[in-house]
Amino acid sequence: MIERAGAGPLRRLVVLRHAKSAWPVDVADHERPLAPRGRRDAPAAGRALADADLLPDLALCSTAVRARGTWDLASAEWGTPPPVRHDRRLYAAGPAGLLAVVHEVPAEVETLLLIGHNPGLEELVLALAGDGLDDTLERVRTKFPTSAIAVLTWRGTAWRALAPGTALLTSVTVPRGAKK
Repeated sequence: MIERAGAGPLRRLVVLRHAKSAWPVDVADHERPLAPRGRRDAPAAGRALADADLLPDLALCSTAVRARGTWDLASAEWGTPPPVRHDRRLYAAGPAGLLAVVHEVPAEVETLLLIGHNPGLEELVLALAGDGLDDTLERVRTKFPTSAIAVLTWRGTAWRALAPGTALLTSVTVPRGAKK
C-alpha cells in the first residue's frame, strides 16, 4: 500500500534514461556519445513526452555526453524547452544521490524531468514507487532500457518531501525512433 506524502499539488517526476550510447575505443565513459540508435530514439522520447502532456517545468540532466545529447534531441521536439540544469552529481549516482539532487528543486516546479543513467535511475524509481498502475513496477524490475521513461506522481508542497514509497508509478514507456 502506498504511504501518502501529504497534501499539496500533484507533482510528477519524469525519469528518462539516456538514449543508446556508442562505445568508441579510448573514450572515457563520461564522454561517450549517442549511438545511431540513440540519435533516433532521443527525439522519439521527446515526442512521447509531448504527446503524453509530460513537458517539464525544469529538467535536471547528467553532464555525461550521452545524457546531454539525449536532452538536446528530446527537447528539440518541443516548441519552447524548459530550463535545464546539467549536474555532474547525476552521473553514476545511486538512488540516494539522485534523490538528494531532486530535493533541491524549487517548490514551484510541478513536473520535473530527470535524465541520467542506470542502475541509479531504475533503483530510484523502484524505491520511490509505493505502488504502480497495471504492470509498471514489474516492467521496471525486469528492465529499464535506454530511452525508457517512467512517470511517478505524488502530492506534496515541496520536493524535499518526496521519500521512498510515497509515489505512484503511473506509466513506463520505451519510445523508439524509426530506422531510416
